[in-house]
Amino acid sequence: MIKKEIAIGFLIGITANLAGMFLYISIIMQKEFEVVLSKASEEGVLGSIIALGAILNFLPFFVFIKKKQDYRARGVLMATILSAIIILTTKFI
Repeated sequence: MIKKEIAIGFLIGITANLAGMFLYISIIMQKEFEVVLSKASEEGVLGSIIALGAILNFLPFFVFIKKKQDYRARGVLMATILSAIIILTTKFI
């Protein structure tokens, strides 16, 4: 049961991160998602876009904390840590 709750939180965290990236690219930059991701990868700024998308993880994290769903909040935190690891690898590779 605990692993299921953490997995749900993790999937919500990944989804929130992707949604944040999509919202940033489509609303702020007003360009196509795939084009921006490929160009960002070429220019080495993909980590910055992932970091901006990870800001949206605050919302589900604090909602889960408020509802006393600590294991789901832990899953969101794990997704955020995974995002940080991906950001670090894109910066140094």
